Amino acid sequence: MDWDNLRYFLELARAGTLVGAARRLAVDHTTVARRIQALEKQMDVALFAREAGGHRLTEAGRQLLPQVEAMESAFQSVQSAAPGTPGALSGVVRIGTPEGFGTVVLAPHLAQFALAHPGLVIDLLALPRLVHLSRREADIVVSLERPERGPVVAIRLTDYVLQLYAARSYLQAHAPITAREDLRGHTFISYIDDLLFSKELQLLGELHRPEHYALRSTSILAQYEATRCGAGLAVLPAFIAERDPDLVRVLPGVARFTRTFWMSMPEESRHLARMQATWTLVREAVDRQKDLLLSHKSEG
Repeated sequence: MDWDNLRYFLELARAGTLVGAARRLAVDHTTVARRIQALEKQMDVALFAREAGGHRLTEAGRQLLPQVEAMESAFQSVQSAAPGTPGALSGVVRIGTPEGFGTVVLAPHLAQFALAHPGLVIDLLALPRLVHLSRREADIVVSLERPERGPVVAIRLTDYVLQLYAARSYLQAHAPITAREDLRGHTFISYIDDLLFSKELQLLGELHRPEHYALRSTSILAQYEATRCGAGLAVLPAFIAERDPDLVRVLPGVARFTRTFWMSMPEESRHLARMQATWTLVREAVDRQKDLLLSHKSEG
């Protein structure tokens, strides 16, 4: 049996769509379709049910999947043990994260990790929305919501702090803010309420109901840029704002919030070398940045 055909089967099972599998394999989607057809013809059984939303494993496909995953794991073990390739990793790992966390905290570390493993490709989905593990949109997901119970491995990755910030230029142009009541009449920057992707981001309601917004955006990075140019006050993650010397904490003893990032991956993937290594890399990258994530810095 052709291992290449089985490899295409494995990636389609994980991605759920021809386009997604093709992206992971760096080929055209027609190549994926042709390989799957060849495998199904060889086995004389349908492995996928073609649906409007993509490809769903049939019963035969579900029975085949763990066997092919075991073959992949064995192949990777042999490859890692081969002379000249110590610890070699290969394949694609797709990581879904909230936009700011993925861009600021993880991207530099993931890029360096991929450089150290030329056979490995990291896809980073740093998006201002939920990335769904159950829909196979990613192999590893970092989320603000605790993962639902099911066949997943999940950990509490880290707590992180958000605080109210303003640019020095904004504060110089407005009356001092020394108490919560002083926020009345100020201009704010925030999320678009009806497009919030997590209830954990409903922060301003706990602090103050703004009367006026300069900008509302689904993007935390857009909010940061609007804040740093002096457009208004905003609740921002410390891991973004504390890097910018032009931003100042406002009401640091009052306007401070703590939220949690969770990390999860399918139980069926935990034994794969590339998944284990990437999972560990994310945990280590977060541990190295705990002071920034938790805003352990003097008030100054």
